[in-house]
Amino acid sequence: MSPVNSERVVVVGDAHLGSADPQDERAFHEFLAAVPDLGTRLLIVGDLFDFWFEYRSVIPRKPFRTLAKLAALVERGVPVELFGGNHDRWGGTFWDRDLGIPFHPEGADLALAGRATHVVHGDGLAETKLGGRIIHRVTRHPITVGTFRALHPDLGFYLADRLSGGLAEANRSEAAIAAAAAAQERWARRYLDAHPAVQLVIMGHTHRRALVEHAPGRFYLNAGQWMVDRHYAVITADRVQLLGWPERPAA
Repeated sequence: MSPVNSERVVVVGDAHLGSADPQDERAFHEFLAAVPDLGTRLLIVGDLFDFWFEYRSVIPRKPFRTLAKLAALVERGVPVELFGGNHDRWGGTFWDRDLGIPFHPEGADLALAGRATHVVHGDGLAETKLGGRIIHRVTRHPITVGTFRALHPDLGFYLADRLSGGLAEANRSEAAIAAAAAAQERWARRYLDAHPAVQLVIMGHTHRRALVEHAPGRFYLNAGQWMVDRHYAVITADRVQLLGWPERPAA
């Protein structure tokens, strides 16, 4: 008999720290402190910060406290992985080399609690408007990244603070967000159809949590947004749970 996989994967995303109520950050730090009691591994599915850009020798100042909390979590022996979103895709070696946190600027295939899983933030994949697709292509383009890197960091971060709202979902109507969430679910279902070995697709971006069983034992998961809603999820070998902090997963 094969041993039962005892991994408990905590999934959270779309915190947008630095852009909203300071209570979001304080609550997130409390959540990070509790992660070792909630699970054995942490997955952050993009847009942890409202903006992150990493120069070769400079990182943003605002996220310092959160970075320290993440470093402490890793030092406690909890593996953490971070995915880039449309607000914080431009990471580099800092995450892995200095914090011990693998950083995935795009999607990646992982084994989570014994489940073959595809994880991606989701921007640019199921956009319902042409403008959204154009923005996401522009922000990914090497010329855009190189041009921003040529700016002095003080100027670059100032411009980012002024412009990051253009990448946000908050300025979209409920109908537009619902349409984006439906399009994202369709994309996840198509991905599961095209990749029969994959048991779970995890996405973020739309701020709308979802747990959809596409076929027996095969799921699409969006853990929802931390910002405002305090949503997260926990994955084990036998269940996937949608939760809201400070709610704890069932045993």
